[in-house]
Amino acid sequence: MPFKRSVYERSIYQEPAPIRDSDDPFQSMVERFDVAAEILELDPGFYEYLITPAHVHITAVPVEMDDGRVKMYEGIRVIHNEVLGPSKGGIRFAPDVSVDEVKALAAWMTWKCAVVGVPFGGAKGGVRCNPKAMSPKEVERLTRRYTANLIDVFGPDKDIPAPDMNTNAQIMAWVLDTYSMHSRRTENAVVTGKPVLLGGSVGRREATGRGVMTVTLSAMERLGMRADESTVAVQGFGNVGSVAAQLLSEQGCKIVAVSDVTGGYYNADGLDVQAMIEYTEANNGSLEGYSEAQVITNDELLALDVDVLIPAAKEDQITKKNAGNVKARIIAEGANGPTTPAADDILNEQGTLVIPDILANAGGVTVSYFEWVQDRQGYFWTLDRVNRRLDRAMREAFDNVFEASEQYDVSLRIGAYVLGIDKVATALQMRGIYG
Repeated sequence: MPFKRSVYERSIYQEPAPIRDSDDPFQSMVERFDVAAEILELDPGFYEYLITPAHVHITAVPVEMDDGRVKMYEGIRVIHNEVLGPSKGGIRFAPDVSVDEVKALAAWMTWKCAVVGVPFGGAKGGVRCNPKAMSPKEVERLTRRYTANLIDVFGPDKDIPAPDMNTNAQIMAWVLDTYSMHSRRTENAVVTGKPVLLGGSVGRREATGRGVMTVTLSAMERLGMRADESTVAVQGFGNVGSVAAQLLSEQGCKIVAVSDVTGGYYNADGLDVQAMIEYTEANNGSLEGYSEAQVITNDELLALDVDVLIPAAKEDQITKKNAGNVKARIIAEGANGPTTPAADDILNEQGTLVIPDILANAGGVTVSYFEWVQDRQGYFWTLDRVNRRLDRAMREAFDNVFEASEQYDVSLRIGAYVLGIDKVATALQMRGIYG
């Protein structure tokens, strides 16, 4: 391939970063990228291009609180890459949002889109705040000011936001309205994950969890496992974890444990996932106080003797400290970056099949792409059509990643990175470097 290194360039090529077990998500991404870059013999210039974010926007977001005070928040938007198309990525509201975290999430979105064949680049955004301590009106004002500050960044052909941690369809509706007011026209395609009434796609809310289910079933088939004979534990019972648990239960899997920030809930005979979803809806989104299960810790959940473990919470949940305790045959990463590079080595030695985040949770961006297409066409699909196309895309992506891992004799994670980086690097070579 034309972007491969010469013999001389290989001698000056940056050595891969040492394997660490830190809470720096960008470093975790770089370590996996380095391994894939070595396999692809990536040109040093292309390496620097693909590892470096294209744009990093940091903006002050003043908000008038309900009591009349003005409070300042920090807003971030990172566009990692635009080679395959307009950038795409969620907006998260959380107290621990950082530039390094957002940079990592934006890079993962680049490889994620490439792996599933979506013609987008990667982006991510966030505001460092605690939305749970804010009123709905304060969150609305925060959202609108953040959007207004980035009005020249966002656009249906430029950068397309979506929901992420602590953001939802209503917040995307405020993004849509703010952008449209500035543009003097309704621009539905500027954001995805919005309400169906405003041009959102049916099936978008469930898409990430559905994608997790699809690749998990694909992995089971590869390993000769039966869904109706398999047990599952799910860490995180938000949108991704609850949907994945519910759909796998419908496929015959026995969901024996789930957890949220209040702790883990275990029943060896199987949990009633639908009842737990209804409980959280009636209990401010929390499982606290749920009495139809044994209470366990999150650490105990990760170490359960189950067939499938789905970490669907946050980054760096499986580390070198607890990876040796994992007994699951399959890990399907519903969250972004839940496994550290050092933990990967341990899991690989144990023979655990890890379906990496840039494949496992790509259902969300896939249906976001479907939503964008529908908005651009002004023609909307049925739920059955959305789900069929999503299932097909995820199964094809899983097969492609599995074949890449076998071709290079590497883990599924490195196979996915090789596949994604190869696509973006090839597209970059075709486009060339302007200037």
